[in-house]
Amino acid sequence: MSNLDHRPARVRAQAQRHAKEARAAMEERRSDHSGGLSGWVAERAANWDLSGQDETTLQRQKYLWNVLVDYWFRMEIDGWENIPESPPALLIGIHSGAPFVWDAWTVGLQWWRRFGQARALHGTAHDALMAIPLFGRYFRSMGVLPAAPDAIATALAEGRDVALWPGGEVDSLRPWTERDQANLAGRTGFVKMAIRAGVPIVPIATVGGADAMPVLIRGDRLSKALRLDRILRLKVFPLAVSLPWGIAPAALPQLPLPAKIRTRFMPAVELDNDPARAEDDQYVDRKYHEVQDAIQEGMDALARKRAFPLFG
Repeated sequence: MSNLDHRPARVRAQAQRHAKEARAAMEERRSDHSGGLSGWVAERAANWDLSGQDETTLQRQKYLWNVLVDYWFRMEIDGWENIPESPPALLIGIHSGAPFVWDAWTVGLQWWRRFGQARALHGTAHDALMAIPLFGRYFRSMGVLPAAPDAIATALAEGRDVALWPGGEVDSLRPWTERDQANLAGRTGFVKMAIRAGVPIVPIATVGGADAMPVLIRGDRLSKALRLDRILRLKVFPLAVSLPWGIAPAALPQLPLPAKIRTRFMPAVELDNDPARAEDDQYVDRKYHEVQDAIQEGMDALARKRAFPLFG
């Protein structure tokens, strides 16, 4: 457990109990989905740990990431004063694109630049991405965890900061016309998780990531027709504008367009750490909307700085 952990002993113990329960529940759930492609995905995604970012990998790749962040995306980031002085915290935001959600990856790099190994940030990714051999291995080397309750609850219980994008593929692959709309897809589980872990929520507002790969259609019906919603838990199968393909499935490897990314950490949303609050639907819903509204407020402010539709 991080010795920087700001929580009282009672709350830390509560977080540990919740993490243990989450691991047991996910183990049972994964065993129910054993066999077939979905079972293979679940089994590989379950292979996670809290070793964090691999410093050697980061040092080797920092020059490439520096070029992407500083010159290709020309990233602006502010609001660091809203990050709690000591961990853990749950960062909640929106993200764009697939499989590399550039507005999410750039947050991770900027965090590493600021805090280094002294305060690692665990990003999260869809099970399907964590299961792909090359992608999954790379994601793990960058400290990424599967966006599953057991991994997130355990990281928070151990005093780690975690960044989560609850909207998942519904959010990251939203049409370009909705690029400046915060959409957490009605998924309130992150609020319950933060309550049980006794941590604040820091909303992340960002614009520009959707311009790096403009999505033309979400592909909800196509996903169902291909049964991707059942096999891989993918509710969408979008078509996007990308290099070098032109208009093609968004999942293809691609070179992002040189969109300007602007990101802001919004003031933390404090929560009651009484675990009973996690069962109070009205309270959970209110906090969910408080977080989503904070993200939208930040996005509106950042979008007003945009000089050009695609390139910032």
